[in-house]
Amino acid sequence: MSNFNIQDRLVRFGELVPCKTAFIDAHTPGSNLKENFTIIGAGVSENPDQHVHINIPHGFNIGAAGQPPKCNNSLHSHRTAEVFFVLFGKWRFFWGINGDAGEVILEKGDIFNIPTGIFRGFENIGETYGMLMAVLGGNDAGGGVIWAPKVLNDAKQHGLILSEKGKIYDTKIGQNLPHNEKEMAALTKKELSQFPEIEASEITPFYVARYLDLYSLSKRNFVSVIGEHGVIYDKPGFEVNFISEKCANKIKNFSDRDTVLMPVEGCWNIESEIFNLTLNPGDTLSVPKNINFNLKTTKPYMSSIYQVIPTDDPAGLTHLRTS
Repeated sequence: MSNFNIQDRLVRFGELVPCKTAFIDAHTPGSNLKENFTIIGAGVSENPDQHVHINIPHGFNIGAAGQPPKCNNSLHSHRTAEVFFVLFGKWRFFWGINGDAGEVILEKGDIFNIPTGIFRGFENIGETYGMLMAVLGGNDAGGGVIWAPKVLNDAKQHGLILSEKGKIYDTKIGQNLPHNEKEMAALTKKELSQFPEIEASEITPFYVARYLDLYSLSKRNFVSVIGEHGVIYDKPGFEVNFISEKCANKIKNFSDRDTVLMPVEGCWNIESEIFNLTLNPGDTLSVPKNINFNLKTTKPYMSSIYQVIPTDDPAGLTHLRTS
């Protein structure tokens, strides 16, 4: 680790570089003001010019979505796990082929492990700009996004075409689909029939964890939020833990795998033999494997941080539990 520089693994909230044309719905009214951020790994961005902050493979991707009030993220699906937690703002998540099968409202710190195989979207229903942090399973995040047919049709009406290779072409600025590429085909009725319509009563109890509940559970130890023994059972190739100031000094922080830390609330001091720094909400830090570090808050008030660690489980479909 003689050439190790922790700054290569640190992304400050204030230094995040947004992309406003990361996805096919970038020109569609209602979605055209959203910003996407790729923090660790390229995620599923359809714009090759999207800035990637940390290119080191982790077995998962970390990203973020920032949206002003009344801004939507269009209906889509993934082939690997997609986990969101609210950094700030008030958000409505909705799902189903037409977005009307079910919905849930999330606020700061709430976390949602949205099952793969269902179309999902989300909108900022708060009064100010909001931010979501996201974890996507796999180094290549399953190879891209699957869009609901209406999204592709609406995008085309506003000048954007998605190729079968998952690249955006903007006809408004003179870009045309290359002769050797075909347009991304919309899903057929038979293919759409493979995407279930699941009510909120079958999703929310098993895939949503509330921030204040996690905080209450963290009195003596970290809380396993997503994992084999998690509040939300799943084995998507990574595990998510919740740490508060109540248990931080009781935890031995060492892993033989890269560990990602993302504060929700409070200021956190991260100290090891080779680095010492403070994290604030919205910052993202990747601690290299086999490094001991201490984690503590710098001020005596409610503080929380999410920790993401890769596992040996293959990235793939979410464990679907509806009863």
